[in-house]
Amino acid sequence: MMMAGGATALGPTVAGSGRRSAGSAEPGAQPPAGPPGPAAGPDSGPVAGPAEIRPLEPAERAALMRVFETALVSIPSLPFFAEDQTGAAYFHEGRQFGAFVDGQLVGSTDSLASWLAVPGGRRLPHAAVTRVGVLPTHTRRGLLTALMRAQLTDARTRGDVVATLRASEAVIYERFGYGVATRAVTGEVLRSRARLRPTVAGAHGPVRLLDPSADSTWELLARVYESAAHQPGAIGRSERWWNIRRLRAAVEAGNEHYIAVHGAPGAEDGFVRYQPEAPQGWRHREDRAVDVHDFVVGSQQARAGLLRYLLGVDLVTRLNFELPFDDPLPFMLTDQRAMKITATEDETWLRLLDVPAALAARTYRDGVGAVTIEVVDELLADNSGCYEVSGSGAARLPDAPATGADLQTDVATLGAAYLGGTRWWQLAAAGRVQARDQAALTRADELFRVDPLPYAGTPF
Repeated sequence: MMMAGGATALGPTVAGSGRRSAGSAEPGAQPPAGPPGPAAGPDSGPVAGPAEIRPLEPAERAALMRVFETALVSIPSLPFFAEDQTGAAYFHEGRQFGAFVDGQLVGSTDSLASWLAVPGGRRLPHAAVTRVGVLPTHTRRGLLTALMRAQLTDARTRGDVVATLRASEAVIYERFGYGVATRAVTGEVLRSRARLRPTVAGAHGPVRLLDPSADSTWELLARVYESAAHQPGAIGRSERWWNIRRLRAAVEAGNEHYIAVHGAPGAEDGFVRYQPEAPQGWRHREDRAVDVHDFVVGSQQARAGLLRYLLGVDLVTRLNFELPFDDPLPFMLTDQRAMKITATEDETWLRLLDVPAALAARTYRDGVGAVTIEVVDELLADNSGCYEVSGSGAARLPDAPATGADLQTDVATLGAAYLGGTRWWQLAAAGRVQARDQAALTRADELFRVDPLPYAGTPF
């Protein structure tokens, strides 16, 4: 059975915009020992002195951003500190950690306070992990391991039940208890061939454009998202999250950024944000693509109305979407081949910080029976134990059954299965779960299964 934790160095952590831009990572860090994964890169040289890991003061956030941007190489700077040297509008207090060597900040980690929607509708306190990196002069020395351990302990102490991140590399995070809980697809819709079915085309309300520079626009988007984002895997968008999006839109104001909302004033239930794929010379190309950055719908009417709007925008030849793995869009078109899946990728990496609270918070399918799961967590040891899950809920058992638990696994694998987006039988086939028998796997799959599949749709 694979165990979480025990590494001495961690590689890129993640988080970006809809198509994998700014997030958190440590390029060049050492991957986990042994297969799978690439060999470690060249030695970066010895660290000059012992490292100090500590929370950062607000005045040190600008230094954090310099470290982060240097570590990721290609992350564009945003003027977080133009009006306030602490960047208070964009950072949550006390959630930034730094690694110092000889008094120099050489590594960082951060998180945004948020919520995560779980099956059954509850929203759990959640740390959205971001801005993680180590300078290339100090990688492969265990600094990010220390940072991540400090962050996990702090988040648990704060009452966060779960943490998530977006991964720029996929061979690192299981060692720290993260598992792939949701997946996404990138879809390309050819506008010349895309027609909504007659059963869909008329089932919607009005759509209108909003001014991206207006405060009222962003306030409306925040309200619509808060009421619309109810699917398992959805992530809360805090005020600071919206401030970052507004700032990015303002910086990119010359790059044609558009917002359309569905529903009558006061009854809006969906919106879309989009812009040209490559604005320079866009109108003079034969192939003119639009990137849909945010497609938020709280009803089927909103989905139909916003799709009809996008398919009706003149000059556009292609629409690029990031969508849930099981999104109904292809089935809404008279010609399903008008949409082509161009990529599939992991989306949410989930870490259960408080296993008893997380298991008890979600719902499970009735009429299946029960399954016992023995969990090992080497970083947060009090999560380790045996849990019984049934249609009536989940609870920790005082002792493992005398005959042994039905399933045995580590906390990263439990995180992968937790939202129902990854099947237990798949994890068992990969050797990540030890099962008493096939019947136990079947019961676990049915208990945890959700429809539709979980999806976040929120970069951070």
